[in-house]
Amino acid sequence: MGLGAFSNIVQGRTGNPWLAGLGLLAFNSFYLTVIWSAFSPRLRDTRYPVVALGVLAAITFAIALGFGGSWFLFFPLLSLASGTVRALRGKKLAVWLIVLSGAAGFLSGQAGDPSDAFGVGYGTFLSGMVTSTVLSLFDTIQELRATRQELARSAVEKERLRFSRDLHDLLGHTMSLVVVKAEAVRRLAPRDLDAALAQAADIEAVGRQALTEIREAVTGYREGSLTTELDRARSALEAAGIEAVVRQSGPPLPPQAGALLGWVVREGVTNALRHSGATRCEIAVHADEERVRLTITDDGRGPVSSGATPTAGRTWLRDRTPGPDGDTAGTAPADGTAASPGTPGPPGGTGLKGLTERLAAAGGTLHSGPDGRRGFRVTAELPVGTGETTETEGLTR
Repeated sequence: MGLGAFSNIVQGRTGNPWLAGLGLLAFNSFYLTVIWSAFSPRLRDTRYPVVALGVLAAITFAIALGFGGSWFLFFPLLSLASGTVRALRGKKLAVWLIVLSGAAGFLSGQAGDPSDAFGVGYGTFLSGMVTSTVLSLFDTIQELRATRQELARSAVEKERLRFSRDLHDLLGHTMSLVVVKAEAVRRLAPRDLDAALAQAADIEAVGRQALTEIREAVTGYREGSLTTELDRARSALEAAGIEAVVRQSGPPLPPQAGALLGWVVREGVTNALRHSGATRCEIAVHADEERVRLTITDDGRGPVSSGATPTAGRTWLRDRTPGPDGDTAGTAPADGTAASPGTPGPPGGTGLKGLTERLAAAGGTLHSGPDGRRGFRVTAELPVGTGETTETEGLTR
């Protein structure tokens, strides 16, 4: 588009050829400056491209008015450079292009053939709009790619979180049940071999079931059941010598709600077996048409080490965090005495914390803490109506 002006300078058909050459050099220099700064990651969001574009606009008007003719074709080039400047995208660019194309068409018509006015004005407006549209499309494509990558990372993180939760809940409960039944075998073997063999058979069944559940957890298709977990909880508590009381009332629960509460039962009973030193554990499920409430209450005084006697008035948080040796770090009891090894650590472990997140995603709540002066209570509430989100199903696998 600038070859016509350059040819006129070389052929001597332009007055003041040295001044015209300087004008052409200045235009090309600032045109390249605008384009370079508009695409520079360091400069494109600064004022530098706008300032350079302002200088380029002044040079364009000067050389067009000074030399006329083919020099008016530099207006479409100015418009094209304008379309690359990010700061002018949107309404600002539209207003600027309307003003610029109108001025270019008017000046071209005044200085030469009026029939050229429309072509110069239209070309000026179209150059900037096409450039801006194409570059905006490229920016949108880049944003979509970045969003797709972020969604992929988010999906991976969610899957990792699901698997870590499932693995914690599965193995925590299963290992506790195996330990309890193994202790029962050790106690019963000297005096009742048949009962000890029955407990050993239970250990075998629990192990086989654990293998199946782990495979299902890995593939993401494990679906819990509240009824199944209540039966297992009763069996595990009785094997540990803890009186189990299970109460249920209300209509049947939807599968998603039952699966979520099954996780709560599993974690609550596992904590009672591991840490409480309880003699009685009560599990109550009350449901109505809108919400279901699950309460797990034991009369334990906190974890008891081998040969130790629980101290009255002590209160421990049940959700443990692993220590450096693979056991759990101790937390001092409420009365200030030293905690024995194996006592639960500070809040933030993966059990109750993970369950709290699961229930929150489904619109429910989970609360845990001391039950009065003695014992510990876990309370979960969950909506059971048709408004449950589809995300609940994925979280309960």
